[in-house]
Amino acid sequence: MSELISLDNVTVEFSKRKVLDKVSLTITKGEIITLIGPNGAGKSTLVKVILGLQKQSQGQITRSKGLRIGYVPQKLKLNETLPLNVEHFLSLAGNYSAQERLDALKLVGAEHLMKSNMHQLSGGETQRVLIARALLRRPDLLVLDEPAQGVDVQGQIDLYDLIDTLRHRFGCAVFMVSHDLHLVMAKTNDVICLHHHICCQGSPQIITKHPSYIALFGNATQQTLAFYQHQHLHHHDLAGEPVSGDAQTCSNHQHGHHHHD
Repeated sequence: MSELISLDNVTVEFSKRKVLDKVSLTITKGEIITLIGPNGAGKSTLVKVILGLQKQSQGQITRSKGLRIGYVPQKLKLNETLPLNVEHFLSLAGNYSAQERLDALKLVGAEHLMKSNMHQLSGGETQRVLIARALLRRPDLLVLDEPAQGVDVQGQIDLYDLIDTLRHRFGCAVFMVSHDLHLVMAKTNDVICLHHHICCQGSPQIITKHPSYIALFGNATQQTLAFYQHQHLHHHDLAGEPVSGDAQTCSNHQHGHHHHD
């Protein structure tokens, strides 16, 4: 079976309050699942459950034997006063050879950052280094928590392209938390909308028309989705510039969403 992890009616309670309420989902090899939902909806708790860091109050979790998970956290907490370059940062991830560390950086197009100071990387560069660290484990499942935070629109498109490429290259599954849904859409197989329970689940096209989704996120995403998928056809080069005006249009929509979160 290509099921990597399966949750069956998983409930998590903190002091009698159900943060997750009967959540059932299956993550299968090779697919990208995007988890969306407003702040406080239980997204972080669900990620911790999948990572095995949070015990459920009720329900069953089944993991495939020897499941390897690579985790890319939302924020990197580094001690600003300590000098730390990328090579040293990756060496802290475990007993991997210098060649393995270089190979991981090459996979994410960041080998030129090997000697760079971690404190001086851009948002997009930091994400690539964090993805490289996760790839050192050769994961079956890559879990990314808000990977596009602090990255400009062009960088986000490149990042999602990279994640998609890695998924094909390793045959791993990707479970991604996001609130900027319109940029993730073109790559996602399945979207799960969480508000303590699963409000709706399905392909991006179905989800954006679902009443629960519209109630939480408004209707604007449909326009940006159509716009992005059209624009995406013209975006070939990882380093390429978007067609004039495209990034700006996306950016406006993106900022228009934040008050819903």
